[in-house]
Amino acid sequence: MKVRRILGVETSCDETSAAVLEEGRVLSSVISSQWVHQQFGGVVPELASRAHLRKIVPIVQQALQKAALNFSDLDGFAVTYGPGLVGALLVGVNYVKGLSLALGKPFVGVNHIEGHIYSNFLENEQLEPPFLCLIVSGGHTQIILVQAHLTYRILGETRDDAVGEAFDKVAKLLGLPYPGGPHIDRLARDGNPDAIPFPRALRGEDTLDFSYSGLKTAVLNYLQALTEEEKKRQLADICASFQMAAVEVLVERTIRAARRYQVRQIAVAGGVAANSLLRSLMTQEAKKFHLLVYFPPLKYCTDNAAMIARAGLEHLKAGRYASLDLNAIPYLRIDGKES
Repeated sequence: MKVRRILGVETSCDETSAAVLEEGRVLSSVISSQWVHQQFGGVVPELASRAHLRKIVPIVQQALQKAALNFSDLDGFAVTYGPGLVGALLVGVNYVKGLSLALGKPFVGVNHIEGHIYSNFLENEQLEPPFLCLIVSGGHTQIILVQAHLTYRILGETRDDAVGEAFDKVAKLLGLPYPGGPHIDRLARDGNPDAIPFPRALRGEDTLDFSYSGLKTAVLNYLQALTEEEKKRQLADICASFQMAAVEVLVERTIRAARRYQVRQIAVAGGVAANSLLRSLMTQEAKKFHLLVYFPPLKYCTDNAAMIARAGLEHLKAGRYASLDLNAIPYLRIDGKES
């Protein structure tokens, strides 16, 4: 079956998104973020699920209107089925299963992390497997070897907290709004990254894994020793020092993995891929070893359905259709296992 046009749906966390692709080109991408969670400093699963229920139909309609297409013009569908919040995932999965059944067209389930990997294919035409992908988000920190399309091997991952979670938790300690990553990034530009010697976890170990719980604790302990006035005065330095500690290990381990596995291309994906220090430092270090680095456009770093549709396109082309038995798997791994 030749697949030209595909509708992607993403509801794994707190973004309701739909996108239409034609032969890999984005015709439309609509994202509705749930700002209701800001007051709680994090995502409330029940609120997220209810918001997806309200938004999914109008968001898909907007995506079709922007693409100037109807359901009858589509060749198939793709939907995130894990990892993520189970209630949120079920909204998207059941909606797409309904579309597939009603319209008699195939659909595929896409791993959310796989979607992030494929965000790099939306505007980087030169990228082809094999390559390494550093996944950096609120729930995941992994180095993945993309051996071929739809074929992955996890080389390293966090042993505790994800880097995106560390950014959000530190931002909360500093009294910054949720999500905290962009605020830390902005404030860090006026700070000294060497002002405070925050730890780099697992340094000196022969590992491609990460750990961020110790860094979070180090920031907490440092802040507890300061007065409120000192916190305000040192805010930029704290942000810059924390950010450097968090990002340095990402870059060092990814470059080491590329050299160890003799891969010449590195892709970075996930919400933290928008971080300005990560982009500049990874590019700078990769040049030293003649490695090519790819980042998604900023608009495709955070959760979006365009990346799900792009990954889904590969599944449909390979004939890997899903059945109506597909269910949401909140702890799905890129290798298909549940953790």
